[in-house]
Amino acid sequence: MISSFVHGKVYVFIDVSNVFYSQRTLGWKVAYAKLMRYLKRECGEGMKCFAYAAVDENNLAERKFLDMLDINGYILRTKALKEIKTNEGNKHKGSLDIELAFEMVELAEKYDTAVLVSGDSDFAPALERLKQRGKRVIVMSTRGRVGKELLNLAKFVDLRKLKAEISQ
Repeated sequence: MISSFVHGKVYVFIDVSNVFYSQRTLGWKVAYAKLMRYLKRECGEGMKCFAYAAVDENNLAERKFLDMLDINGYILRTKALKEIKTNEGNKHKGSLDIELAFEMVELAEKYDTAVLVSGDSDFAPALERLKQRGKRVIVMSTRGRVGKELLNLAKFVDLRKLKAEISQ
């Protein structure tokens, strides 16, 4: 499906936290091994795929998840969750949006098409910079979880259309 939108070398940037919350809207889980096979088939073997995830170092399930991503060929970008004390109690925070946006722009000379797997409108400035450099941009997310700023800047692919290909 996305092969008709990509051109040249493709880099994929996945906001793992955003995908996690999109799954709630979808009502099904993304199988990352299937997603990687799909991306390789659609984008070519030269495709690189980066996954950005905040991690609780003490959570065995998260460690296994990251190991699975690594085994399936994802290039991992992680950082430890921070514990923040609030009036309501302790909360965990660990966004990698800035890192993803910077890397997306910094690596722009190495690819022709960027695929952002996130609907977070915070990425709009990075996509604008890519478009100014003549890059093709595709956003993969879910209606109801994608910012309109992204819809104005990129070709949108709803993950619902890929259920048969990438769901667990």
